[in-house]
Amino acid sequence: MERMIHEEHFAASVIFDDFNERLRVEDYRGYVPAFIDYVTHAAQQKGYTKLIVKARYEHLSLFIEKGFQYEGWIQGYFNGNDAHFLVSYFQQERKTSENVCMEDQIVASVQMKPRLLSLPPLPSEYKMRKAEPPDAPALVNFYRSIFAVYPSPLHDLSYVENALKKGAMFYVIEHDEQIVSAASAEVNETYHNAELTDCATLPSYRTHGLMKHLLKKLEEELKKQGIFCVYSLARAPSYGMNAAFHQLGYRYSGRLTNNCYIYDDLEDMNIWVKDLSSA
Repeated sequence: MERMIHEEHFAASVIFDDFNERLRVEDYRGYVPAFIDYVTHAAQQKGYTKLIVKARYEHLSLFIEKGFQYEGWIQGYFNGNDAHFLVSYFQQERKTSENVCMEDQIVASVQMKPRLLSLPPLPSEYKMRKAEPPDAPALVNFYRSIFAVYPSPLHDLSYVENALKKGAMFYVIEHDEQIVSAASAEVNETYHNAELTDCATLPSYRTHGLMKHLLKKLEEELKKQGIFCVYSLARAPSYGMNAAFHQLGYRYSGRLTNNCYIYDDLEDMNIWVKDLSSA
C-alpha cells in the first residue's frame, strides 16, 4: 500500500509492503534526518525486517550515519540523477544471504559473455504482441504455472485485468496460441524511467532466447515515449535472466539482499541498468 506522508519537516512517498515484510521509500523531500527517524520507526512498528530507500547522492552520508548500508544504484533514475539503494535491516536472517558466493559467480560468468549487437529474427512459429484486457485469464494462469509465490499480485485476475485496461505495457510471445513468455514495463511518469519486470518463460521454452525479444520490444516502445532510463531487478540465482540483461547491454549495479518473496522464499535481486539514449 503506497501512502504520501506529510509531516511538519518532510514529505515522502512510502510503500507499506506487508507481503514482503518491508517498507519501501520511493521518494522524499525536506529535512532528511527527521525523515530517516520517522521511516525507521514506522518500519519497526509494522514488524518489518527491511527498510529500503531510493536515496539521492547528496544524502548518502546522512543515511550511513544512521546505520544504513549501500546495496546498489540506478543511473539516471531521477530525471537523469542517480538513485541509490540504502537499506536498514531489523533481523539478522534478513540481512544475511547464504548464496552470496554463488550469485557473485553467476554475475562474473555472465559478464564474460559477448554483448549482442542484434537479435536473430523471432522464428515464424512464435508470435509476439501486446497483451490486451481479454488476455488477463491466460496471463494469470501463465504466471501461476511458473511462480508459486510472486512479490506482486499477478495471481490476482482482477489486478491483472485492471492493469491491462489502464494500458499496462505487457508483451507476450505465443506458440500454438499459448503464452510461453511474457514481460512488462512499469513506467514512472514523474521521473521518466521504467522498470522491466514480470519476466517469465515456460521452462520448456527457455533455450530459445524469447525473453531477449520481449525486452528489446519493450525498449523500443519506451524510447518512443521518451523513456531512456530502464532498469530491472533480476533473480540473482537465475543465470538465464542475468545473462539476457548483460547481453542486451545492461550494466550490473548491485544486489538487493533478501529483497522479496518469489518462488517459495526470500531471494536476492540483482540490479541491471541501461541508458536507452545511447543504445
